[in-house]
Amino acid sequence: MTTKPILTVKNLSITFPDNNGGLNVLDDLSFTIRPREFICFLGPSGSGKTTLLKLLAGLLKPTAGNVHFMHRHTPKIGMVFQQASLMPWRTVMENIQLPLELEGTGQTKAQNKARGMIQLVGLKGFENSLPRDLSGGMAQRVGIARALIHDPDLLLLDEPFASLDALTRERMWTELSNIWQAKQKTVIMVTHSINESLFLADRVLVLTKRPGKIKMDMEVDLPRPRTDDIRYTSHFGKLAKKLRGAIE
Repeated sequence: MTTKPILTVKNLSITFPDNNGGLNVLDDLSFTIRPREFICFLGPSGSGKTTLLKLLAGLLKPTAGNVHFMHRHTPKIGMVFQQASLMPWRTVMENIQLPLELEGTGQTKAQNKARGMIQLVGLKGFENSLPRDLSGGMAQRVGIARALIHDPDLLLLDEPFASLDALTRERMWTELSNIWQAKQKTVIMVTHSINESLFLADRVLVLTKRPGKIKMDMEVDLPRPRTDDIRYTSHFGKLAKKLRGAIE
């Protein structure tokens, strides 16, 4: 993995105005992300994790500091939210194609790319299904495919499995890990789950309570590809204990 960063964040802070002098959400964050890294931000509720993703996506402007992308002035960014947010009147194929339609891609090319993404996320046979006919995990796979179809430079994931039951959530860790292995995209994901972050990430960055600061930047030295069994190893347990200590 190259050491030259694709993304550099320097002294990033944001304060939201209120009637009490302003709400300081993030304070002086600095970090770099290398190409094809899978990064997890871990922290308590209210530590500014979702706000950080919105800053990286350009949906919010920082109060101080900056976000710098290498190679592109306006990078392509894909984003997956806690809810799949699919259009209920569009089929799986039509939902996944949407970003390409908005870019003006021809129908035949868009459909071919969508078929490839459907194959990648394991939804073959559900191309013509509507969102109401999908399970929560399947809907999130559609959301991930939709975020990846326009070949983004950076994929941002905002607790995409938070609403799923425990068993489905754990299955989705493996699915997402496999998708990342196949596409080799740079991924930044926020989560409350220590196990989720360790199973998926190359590095885990722990945020403090608000205002969020980076308390720990830990390399996850677990072998890939990761299978479910790795969660029961002593080293996984040691890393989990280290992260838990940083959060508490």
